[in-house]
Amino acid sequence: MNSTRYVLIFVLTLTAVVAVMLTSLREATKTQAALNEEIFDKRAILKAVEDHLSGGAEVDDLSDDEVLSIFESNFEQSVIDPSGEIVDGMKAEDIDMAKEKKKPEEERVYPLYVYSPDESSDKFYIVSVRGNGLWDEIWGNIAFEEDLNTITGATFDHKGETPGLGAEIKDNPAFSADFKGTKIYRDGEYVSVTVRKGGARNETYEVDGISGATVTADGVTAMLYSGIKKYEPYFDKIRKK
Repeated sequence: MNSTRYVLIFVLTLTAVVAVMLTSLREATKTQAALNEEIFDKRAILKAVEDHLSGGAEVDDLSDDEVLSIFESNFEQSVIDPSGEIVDGMKAEDIDMAKEKKKPEEERVYPLYVYSPDESSDKFYIVSVRGNGLWDEIWGNIAFEEDLNTITGATFDHKGETPGLGAEIKDNPAFSADFKGTKIYRDGEYVSVTVRKGGARNETYEVDGISGATVTADGVTAMLYSGIKKYEPYFDKIRKK
């Protein structure tokens, strides 16, 4: 009886000690983990404008400090409400699109990044979109030229798409590259960009689908249409200036 009690006391004590250690470790690494996530997200945004980085730099070759420095020096951050107005006192990087997606549409806000290369006066507008793939959520960053019509770059990610199939939206650079030069307006009408099963028929408004990943491709199409459209009120205001 005594030996059983001792075993129980030992197990409970050990469990408590391990729990305290894990909690302490989590708290000690929380700040670094948050920074790592921030840099990861900013790299994805930079990927969307990689063709316009100073000196022809490639995002994968940049150090973490360089990524943060570019954002500090060359990016403006805003938050847009459903009417296209800028929300005072908020930065794009503070918006969690996963949380916004759970809110009623009239209460959602959207991050907007404006990138200006060092050596030019050009501006590129980067919007964030989020939708559903085959198994879980998918998301992306779409960069526009100053006409707010022509896509100059795009990056995509996912939570649980199938490797070699739906996961190609992230893993296959050719998929993102196909979006460069596509347009979201046809004769003044908003049409977005379609991921076409069997291959693009009109490369201005369509990109090639992913073989064997029709549901994910359709999810990207729906995400782009609804996600970019959220920024239309803001785009309209910019064009009128």
